[in-house]
Amino acid sequence: MEIVEGIGIGFAVVVVGLLILFIRRALVTRSGGIIRLSVRVSTILDGRGWSPGFGRFVGDELRWYRMFSFALRPKRVLSRKGLAVERRRLPEGQERLSMPTDWVILRCTSHHAPVEIAMARSTVTGFLSWLEAAPPGAVSPRLASQDWPAA
Repeated sequence: MEIVEGIGIGFAVVVVGLLILFIRRALVTRSGGIIRLSVRVSTILDGRGWSPGFGRFVGDELRWYRMFSFALRPKRVLSRKGLAVERRRLPEGQERLSMPTDWVILRCTSHHAPVEIAMARSTVTGFLSWLEAAPPGAVSPRLASQDWPAA
């Protein structure tokens, strides 16, 4: 009987964990401005280190939340003021296996460190529009035009 109780408790813990993930996502995404976005969190191995998540535009910030996390705070915050797109490329090698076929990888520079983000080709236009739409009086970020594959 103890084995059945243990299995029941384990099943209940898994169900509660999944429920918390869905509630967290609903809380974070309730006000809109959400895009599917992967961020490269590790560059140790070529083509690896991508973490799926979603980004939320809040004023001059793009807040990135991991898809499978219990945290209510964003894992990474990219400020529009110090962000510039350095290069745009298609997924290569192992990356093609870990992300959808219509995604594009953007290598960006910020005040802190370079960051690579991946998003759907249709989302890139909106992201670049947000990046260029700085408030009046602010300097528009640099958008490099080299290495941009045809859309």
